[in-house]
Amino acid sequence: MPPTELPTAAADPSALHKDVIEFPDNFLLIDLCGEHDKNLAEIEQTLGVQILRRGNQLAIHGEASQVAEASGVLQALYDRLEGGKGVEHGDIDRELRMGGSDAGTVAAKGMRAGDQMEMFKGGRVEIKTRKKLVEPRTDAQKAYVRSLFANELAFGIGPAGTGKTYLAVAVGVSMFIEGHVDRIILSRPAVEAGEKLGYLPGDMKDKVDPYMQPLYDALNDFLPGKQMAKLIEDKKIEIAPLAFMRGRTLANAFVVLDEAQNATSMQMKMFLTRLGEGSRMVVTGDRTQIDLPRGVPSGLADAERLLSTIPKISFNYFTSKDVVRHPLVAAIIEAYEADG
Repeated sequence: MPPTELPTAAADPSALHKDVIEFPDNFLLIDLCGEHDKNLAEIEQTLGVQILRRGNQLAIHGEASQVAEASGVLQALYDRLEGGKGVEHGDIDRELRMGGSDAGTVAAKGMRAGDQMEMFKGGRVEIKTRKKLVEPRTDAQKAYVRSLFANELAFGIGPAGTGKTYLAVAVGVSMFIEGHVDRIILSRPAVEAGEKLGYLPGDMKDKVDPYMQPLYDALNDFLPGKQMAKLIEDKKIEIAPLAFMRGRTLANAFVVLDEAQNATSMQMKMFLTRLGEGSRMVVTGDRTQIDLPRGVPSGLADAERLLSTIPKISFNYFTSKDVVRHPLVAAIIEAYEADG
């Protein structure tokens, strides 16, 4: 790996620190370092340290706090490899955000929701689905997943790209696979943004499906295509506009309302009162992306105001620091927040 300059802030040699970690399996160490040591380079750049490889040892140089953090990240990634998992960019990003501080691993599988919550208190959270293992990548995401298992009604509020809907759907699929719920219901307000529904070609399903596509995309990440199609055909998974929820009682279901900032106050009340026995509801939204007509209040804002003091209803908030899309997305969000 090319040499890296030591942190400029540590001009005083006495301020520099060194830690040497020995990894017993040289093959796993190769995977840890990545092709052309790209994984080490990412850790160096993010934490401002220098990592040198000598045989099966990694020597970390830099300021004491940064060296300690880098050591934790490297050890956590190596432990992951020892457990038979791979190390990809998202895994490195998660450990850098979490500081490699999560002790132990807790899989959201084979337990009642209450048991899962007790277990989650002690370690890393993993959500097992049919296609992949989903792990929160920030502390806010981890707290959010915990709240989804702990509460019958949970709100996830924050900017785009913070995993609000993605994690909610993952938890829903996990709970469905484990038999905690009988079906999954995903909904969004079909708010028109410039193009009238009536002008779009096709029947009602053809007209509303473009609005629902992000929900289909999330499900595709967690379920094989044929299985997902069969579950939709059997009504075990429903994806429908918010207006279709009126008059229903949703029992033994995992229900997600996405883009809730575009629900009116009446729609929000209608939706929340659909909650039936054995069900869980998740409401996600971004207060900065309201597409309702001018003067129409957002039902999400009203729900925050009216429900925040009710026990067993959780409100989870995300910021630009929790964005897990391309790094530019976080910068864009911060720029608009600063201008507002």
